[in-house]
Amino acid sequence: MNRPVSSRDIPIPETWDRCGLPGWTYHSKAFLELEKQELFRRHWQIACHVSDLPDPGNYIAFDMCGERALVLRGADGEVRAFHNMCRHRGARVVADEKGACKGALVCPFHGWVYNLDGSLRGAARPKSFPELDKVEFGLQPLEAEIWNGFVFVRFEPGSQASVAELFAPFADETVHFDMSSLVPAGEIWTMVSKVNWKSVRDVDNEGYHVALAHPALQDLYGRSYFDEPFVGGMSRSYAECNENGRRWSVRNYLKLMQPRPNMPEHLKRAWVYYGLFPNAVIAVTPELVQFYQEFPLSTGETLLRGSIYRYRDETRQQTLARKLAIRIDNETMGEDVRLTEWSNEAMNSSAFKGFYLSDLEYGVRSHHDHLRAVLPVSKLDERPSEDDVARLNEEMATGT
Repeated sequence: MNRPVSSRDIPIPETWDRCGLPGWTYHSKAFLELEKQELFRRHWQIACHVSDLPDPGNYIAFDMCGERALVLRGADGEVRAFHNMCRHRGARVVADEKGACKGALVCPFHGWVYNLDGSLRGAARPKSFPELDKVEFGLQPLEAEIWNGFVFVRFEPGSQASVAELFAPFADETVHFDMSSLVPAGEIWTMVSKVNWKSVRDVDNEGYHVALAHPALQDLYGRSYFDEPFVGGMSRSYAECNENGRRWSVRNYLKLMQPRPNMPEHLKRAWVYYGLFPNAVIAVTPELVQFYQEFPLSTGETLLRGSIYRYRDETRQQTLARKLAIRIDNETMGEDVRLTEWSNEAMNSSAFKGFYLSDLEYGVRSHHDHLRAVLPVSKLDERPSEDDVARLNEEMATGT
């Protein structure tokens, strides 16, 4: 198979600095607090797809790094995002991760009522309060952007460009996937992995391990797989499926694969992964689009979250192919979880001397470079004291 032209005009160096982040950054609580603030709260996070909210009053909620997001379709059909926090005492306005409300949101603590546009309808026992401004005491809005049907939120202002600007280098390619027309193929899923979130990214950001660690993927697309480095907060990985497979799931998937109409030649049989710094991926196959992401719970626990979407007009053949693609992907995910655990636990060992990266692992290196740019204290090979991490990071960031 011929390697297609990159979707970005970027040089891929023959060699890279082979050092990754030092092991202490995976187990430092002080460093994790910096990551929560500077990486997760200040960068775009995928909340859902607009098709998860088909009707007014439908909502999706999720927690991340001490923040609580609520994404809600209003009576006017608009999708908005808010902090999931009542203005009275800070209770959750909705307790579930998904649901629907009839015309208004009612806080389960004291019964304050909010309209579907986030404005306050009224407090319980209103005479016990001064007159409340309905906008000022409404739900606090979150910065939100819809890109190709996916809803992104940001908890605090950051230097990252808009989502559309970040994905702009891939615009000519992603337009063919018609993501806005997708519908859910299942529920948004979550699971907890006993590793640092970066260990999840480190495994996912390179395909060097595919040949040995992922027999199904190797059977599916073999040597056609390649990664592009993170540039401007985005990466891309690409593989073109083989004509035949040996494993049952791969062999039958390849028989059933049915490219969507009017796809360019290099995308008809492609699996493409778009990485969004610091912690998310949108992945595309001929039958489906999915997102997945990681949120740190602690230095040694990570919440994995994602969802799969299908095309509304899929044929029966495409339905069967989609289910086999998910089967292959689930097998791969299980293998990756084990690899992240092995890699993560090694960093606690006195024998761990740091990464030594292959020329093929520039996805890992460029992701680490992005992390170093945001958190320069991670350039230190020797572990500083926990009390000094934030101060040293500030000094290195400002040059003081």
